[in-house]
Amino acid sequence: MSDNRELILHDVKARENVLLRNVYLWMLAGLVLTAVVSYVASTSEVVLRYITLNPVGTIVLMIAELAVVFVLSGRIESLRTGTAIGLFLGYSALTGLALSSIFIAYTGVTITRAFAAAAFAFAGAAVWGSITKKDIRGWGEYLFMALFGLVAVSVLNLFFRSSGFDFIISIVGVVLFTGLTAWDARKVADINASYGNQMTNEELTKVGILGALELYLDFLNIFLYLLRIFARSDD
Repeated sequence: MSDNRELILHDVKARENVLLRNVYLWMLAGLVLTAVVSYVASTSEVVLRYITLNPVGTIVLMIAELAVVFVLSGRIESLRTGTAIGLFLGYSALTGLALSSIFIAYTGVTITRAFAAAAFAFAGAAVWGSITKKDIRGWGEYLFMALFGLVAVSVLNLFFRSSGFDFIISIVGVVLFTGLTAWDARKVADINASYGNQMTNEELTKVGILGALELYLDFLNIFLYLLRIFARSDD
């Protein structure tokens, strides 16, 4: 078994298959943890009152989430494997706390419809990004410019509170993060290729965690924007 593992680590294509499988398994684990924590927290009056629906609690959660993303994205190479896994799962749990209010704000039908649509859009983009022969590496610059623009107009709309503008923002958000899904899926394969035939088991795990985090964020944003769209149509 150990010899087979060594062979895979030095075979770029075989290693890519293992890496992608690990990425999606870790991502799925993160999403399940987020869903469980979110639902359980939504049933706790204490959590809702003092954390989720409390401005101070919300800010603390946001800072904690940003800190974890910063550490994982910027320092994952220097982290121990166990630490990287713990931070990813911790981030998933924190996000579950932050999202617990959706079970109050939206109906179960709306949440289910949004999740199913997000899964369909995400799967299509991820598969296409992984198998396409088209060079999409150049998309990154434009996608991140669009992301900054989306954040800016979203903040602006907090003051105007335009429902029509919010609907447009949500549609753009779905399209943007679907594009980022394809780009991030391709990036995982490109990172794998950049190691050539020299990758350790620890590096395989940490690259998988980083890829899982990025695709987790893509899926979550697609879901949240679709949730707003479906809630509007349900109303």
